[in-house]
Amino acid sequence: MCGIAGFATTEPGRSSPALLERMTDAIRHRGPDDCGQYQDEYASLGHRRLSIVDLALGHQPLCNESRDVFIAFNGEIFNHAGLRPDLEQKGHHYSTRSDTETIVHAYEEYGADCVQKLRGMFAFAIWDRRNRTLFCARDRLGKKPFYYYWDGRLFAFASEIKALFEHPAISPKFNETLLPEYLTFGYSSGEETLFSGIRKLMPGHHLTLRLGDAAAAPVIRQYWEIPEPEKERPGEERSDESWIAECRERLEEAVSTRLMSDVPLGMFLSGGVDSSTIAALIKRMASGPVKTFAVGYRETAYSELGYARQVAESIGTDHHEVTVGADEFFQALPRLIWHEDEPVVWPSSVSLYFVSKLAAEQVKVVLTGEGSDELFGGYERYRYYLLNSRWLGAYQLLPGYVRKAIGFGIQRSPLISGDLRRKLGHTFLGRGAEFESLYLDNFYSAFSGPELAPLMKRGGASPYANFLSYWNARSDSPTLSRLLYADQKTYMVELLMKQDQMSMACSIESRVPFLDHPFVEFAARVPEHLKLRKGIGKYIVKKAAEGLISPDILYRKKMGFPTPIKPWLREERASAMVDGLLRRDGFIAEYLNPAPVAELLDRHRSGAVDATDRIWRLLNLQLWGDLFFTGRREQVLEGAAVDSVL
Repeated sequence: MCGIAGFATTEPGRSSPALLERMTDAIRHRGPDDCGQYQDEYASLGHRRLSIVDLALGHQPLCNESRDVFIAFNGEIFNHAGLRPDLEQKGHHYSTRSDTETIVHAYEEYGADCVQKLRGMFAFAIWDRRNRTLFCARDRLGKKPFYYYWDGRLFAFASEIKALFEHPAISPKFNETLLPEYLTFGYSSGEETLFSGIRKLMPGHHLTLRLGDAAAAPVIRQYWEIPEPEKERPGEERSDESWIAECRERLEEAVSTRLMSDVPLGMFLSGGVDSSTIAALIKRMASGPVKTFAVGYRETAYSELGYARQVAESIGTDHHEVTVGADEFFQALPRLIWHEDEPVVWPSSVSLYFVSKLAAEQVKVVLTGEGSDELFGGYERYRYYLLNSRWLGAYQLLPGYVRKAIGFGIQRSPLISGDLRRKLGHTFLGRGAEFESLYLDNFYSAFSGPELAPLMKRGGASPYANFLSYWNARSDSPTLSRLLYADQKTYMVELLMKQDQMSMACSIESRVPFLDHPFVEFAARVPEHLKLRKGIGKYIVKKAAEGLISPDILYRKKMGFPTPIKPWLREERASAMVDGLLRRDGFIAEYLNPAPVAELLDRHRSGAVDATDRIWRLLNLQLWGDLFFTGRREQVLEGAAVDSVL
C-alpha cells in the first residue's frame, strides 16, 4: 500500500527531481517508510512506500531486468506468487519476491491484458521506454484511487488530487457544473471531480498514452464489468443450501487470500454481520492472536461499541476501542477534508479516521466488511423501494387533487412533527412516482431536485445523470439487481474512496474481502430471493455465517454506523459554525443564494424540518472551498472555522 505520483510530457526536456519530490511529499502519509523516483526526458515516476510485502527489496519505482520498463504501484496483488512460476518459465527473471515485480513481468508478457491476470487492489503507472508508452490501470471495483490531468501536452497522475497541484502547470479550479450532483449526493460519481481538469480513471479501466504518436492522447478502455444476473434454466435450478455453501466457501477463500502480509494485521469490527463474520474467519485461520478495533461515541444511542465488544468476547480477539466526542470530531474535520481532497460525504468518515488511527498504533494492515450491503441487498432502502413501488399503484388510483393535498400536508402541516414528517416523506405518500423522487431523492439526496433551482445562482449538469446511466444500462434485469448494480458503480466507489483515504491518512492499509472480484462475480449470479428474503437483507451471507457468530448478532437490526451529528449540530455551541454558512465572504456565497440557505437554517432550528444532512453538506462545501480556493487554508486547518464548536 503506497502513494504514487508522476507525469509525462510530449515535449521532452530535463525534469526536476525537486518537483517530483514535492508531489510525493504531498502524500507522504500514504507511504512514510520509503520513497523513490525515476526520471528521464519524457517521464517521471514517484513513489511513497508503506512496506507490507518484501520489506527489504520492495523499493519503487521498480524495473525489469533490462531497465526499460518501470512501475509505480499502489496496492496489493494477492495472487502474485501463483503467477510467478509461469512468468519465470516464460523467461522472466525476478530480483525480488514482491508483488510489484510480478506486474512488471506480466506487462512485458501480456501487454495491456496483464490486468486480467491480477487479483487484488491496485492503481499503477508503467513507463515503457521502448516505445515511449505510459500504461495506467485501476482495479476492478475501485479500491485504489487514480487521478489524472491531461492538457494535450502534460499528463500527470497521483493517488490523491493534492499531489497534482504541486505541479506548476496545474492549479485548483472549481468545477461548478458538478455542484448539483454534490448537493444531491455529496460526491461526483463519474469521471469528473470537483476540480476542473482533474479526472478519475474509473474502476475496471486502463489508460494508454503513446507519446511517440504524432497526436498523442490517452486511450481509455474498460477491461472488466460486473456480470449481469443469470437466469436459471428449467431443470437446472440449484438448491438454496448449495448457494449458501458456495458463499461460505468463497468468502473463506477471499479472507484467507487477504491474510498475505509480512507485517501485523487486524480487523475493523463494528459488531455488525459483515465485520463480525470476517473477524470470526480470521480467528479460525490465524495462528496467533487476532486484534480487532472499534469506534463509538459518548452518546450511547449512536454507539455500536457494545455490539463490537460482544463479538470480540465471543470469538476471542484482542479487542481495542476508541470513543469520539464532538470536540475531537469537529477539530479533525478540516484536516480530513484535506485528506479526501473533496468534501466529506458521510460523518462516519471522521469516525473511520479515528479507528484507523487507533489501529495504526499496533498494525499496518486491517480487513474491513465493506461491500456486502451493495452485493447482497443489505440496505433498508432496497426493501423500502420495492414496497413503495408496489403500494404506489394502488395509491395512484386516488384523484390527483387528493394526492396533492396529502403531499402538501406532509410537507407543511404544523400538526406533524419533524420526525414524523421525515418518516412519511420516505413513503409513497410524500414522493412522486418517478424513480428520481421515489428512490434517489428519497434515500440519497440531501437537496432534492426541486430544491436545487432556487438554491443555486447558476445551473449545472443533471445531478441524476451518472446514476441513471447505470440504472438504465440494466433495464432487462430484475429491479433489485438494477439497484445493486447502480450502487456498485456509484455509491460503493465513493465508500471505497472514503475507506482508502481515511485509513491511508493514518498510514494503514485496508483490505476488503467481500470485494474480491471472483466473489463479486459470484454475488451477481446469486438469485434475488437469497439476497432479500421476507424483509431480511443479505440473507445468504447471514445463513453462510451461521455457526461463526451468534444468531442475535446475525439477525439484530442494522444500525449502519450512525454518527450523533444531529444532536451535535443542534447544540448552542454549534450555532456560530452553522451561522457561518451565511458569511458573505464564504465560499458558498459565490454559488448559492443566501435566502434559501437562511430559510433552511431557520426551519431546522424551529424543528419544522430535520436538515442535518443538508447542513452537513453545506458545511463541508464551505470548509473545502476555504481549504482550496479562498486563501483561508491555514486558518481552517488550525481549527479557526470550527472553534465555536469546541
